[in-house]
Amino acid sequence: MSTSLNPLFYASSGEPLGYIQPDSLREIWFHTGTACNLACPFCLEGSKPGDDRLDRVTLEDVRPLMDEAKSLGVQQFSFTGGEPFIVKSFINILSYASSLNPCLVLTNGTDPVLSRLHQIETLVNSYHPISFRISIDYPNEKRHDASRGKGSFKKSWKSLELLRKRGFKVSIARQIGIDEDSATVDGEYRELFAQHGVPSDTTIVSFPDFLLPGSNPEVPFITERCMTTYHTEESRQAFMCSFSKMVIKKNGRMRIYACTLVDDDESYDLGGTLRESLGKRIMMRHHRCYSCFTFGSSCSEI
Repeated sequence: MSTSLNPLFYASSGEPLGYIQPDSLREIWFHTGTACNLACPFCLEGSKPGDDRLDRVTLEDVRPLMDEAKSLGVQQFSFTGGEPFIVKSFINILSYASSLNPCLVLTNGTDPVLSRLHQIETLVNSYHPISFRISIDYPNEKRHDASRGKGSFKKSWKSLELLRKRGFKVSIARQIGIDEDSATVDGEYRELFAQHGVPSDTTIVSFPDFLLPGSNPEVPFITERCMTTYHTEESRQAFMCSFSKMVIKKNGRMRIYACTLVDDDESYDLGGTLRESLGKRIMMRHHRCYSCFTFGSSCSEI
């Protein structure tokens, strides 16, 4: 194949692929590792008990990058997994992180959270606030538990209630169903909020099916023309890769990736330091980029 048709930069038609030119660096995501207490069949990280596709992190791993991020003016630290609370040192990681910036933690809200609640509550008066986003896939217990395990629905709602009662801000993540009426589904969640004493304006973050790591579905190419025809400069700046990066630990090395959705593709490895990653153009070639393009998908709450 000629250089002019390099698939990293060109669609099969020969048109240049679309891209995001990062505008700023406001948020850093830290991946705590792909190990999880659950084994959800749809998990975009392929997480399960003992999984080591991405290594578990320690405070010693992330502290230098947190310090670097603070020096670069980063405004938010966010954490994802796997399940962060199965990482033994995560409370210490979160304590240090919240001394520097506000923090968001994505969690399934099941046993790891409930068993460590006495440790989590010591962080309620951290210098910067810590908030939690709990995955509650559907507003139906049976449907939720079919993938996450019997009792998971009740545990997740219990964690949400207990975290909120202790003074933490909470939100939820849900899955988008095929041909759903989104307003109706969100309304069903609002009814559950009322039942659990949660404010009706609690944030709901909705995600399509991102498929498993390494998946290679056929999706339309996102070309430069697509990005300028269907998006404005303002909407392009709303893409996560415009203002955030993700830190992972892989094969014992800390690496910076373009965003939370592309850690299964090493071509999105931007280097070993945040400074090294700055300004690098992000090509819209991963199949999950199409979800961002089409649905406005974003893991961020800033």
